Amino acid sequence: MDDGPLSGKVALVAGATRGASRATAVELGRCGATVYVTGRTTRERRSEVNRPESIEETAELVTAAGGTGIAVPTDHLQPDAVRALVERVDRAHGRLDVLVNGVWGGDHLLEFGKKVWELRLADGLRMLRLGVEAHLVTSHLALPLLIRRPGGLVVEVTDGTAEFNRRYRENLFFDLAKNAPHRMAFGLSQELARYGGTAVSLTPGFLRSEEMLDHFGVSEGNWRDAVAVDPHFAIAESPTYAGRAVAALATDPAVARWAGRSLSTGQLARAYGFTDADGSRPDAFGYFRDVVFGGKAGSARDYR
Repeated sequence: MDDGPLSGKVALVAGATRGASRATAVELGRCGATVYVTGRTTRERRSEVNRPESIEETAELVTAAGGTGIAVPTDHLQPDAVRALVERVDRAHGRLDVLVNGVWGGDHLLEFGKKVWELRLADGLRMLRLGVEAHLVTSHLALPLLIRRPGGLVVEVTDGTAEFNRRYRENLFFDLAKNAPHRMAFGLSQELARYGGTAVSLTPGFLRSEEMLDHFGVSEGNWRDAVAVDPHFAIAESPTYAGRAVAALATDPAVARWAGRSLSTGQLARAYGFTDADGSRPDAFGYFRDVVFGGKAGSARDYR
């Protein structure tokens, strides 16, 4: 796509194997960007998450959407591997315009209903490494390339807005891992401002990821069947929604107005006018704030 709004721009989506980060890579490609997609699962080797989705598939989806997808197997907890990745981007393009820190892969370690001293320490510390350390390693090594040109964008992907996460997330390690990206975005926004860069944190709502669909035994085609199991799933959104949110930010010449802020897909959909893949505009955090926790009469349909 030679005439897309991100034609000539280069993006790195860290942790783009599946879910919101995969969809983000695809939507950036749809805007014409060259997108480096990284992760630990390839067609030949799976990560500890043990899911079938691979970074090669993501890269192919990016290219099919109109961009150029480049898959680079990378463990973002290994500084040498991330350094080699950034050097490769530099040699090929001499620029980096968008960095999406979407590394996670810690859901299989989650236990709820237990105090911190009852949890497995190794699992908790692993979540912090995946959700915090991996992001810091990537920013440390990639940002010198991003700041060469003004207008760079950093998106810290997390779970829950800063407001929503004032509620305890019922696992101390998870709570820390999902609150840290808000502070990282705030701090990075301060450091990037003098270089014309912007950093934000972004959360999907109730995400219909591949793993979540499998959890409920449904597909994207019949996902509403899962509402019988969990009524709140009626507010669920596809990964495309998050991808469109990042694409809207990346193509906004006034994106600096969001610097340092905690953003949600629903909030950005209202601001930019995009919809989810089905044409709806779900506001999951409004629904949880008002109906689930606030006791307001209403249903998920009122927030779509």
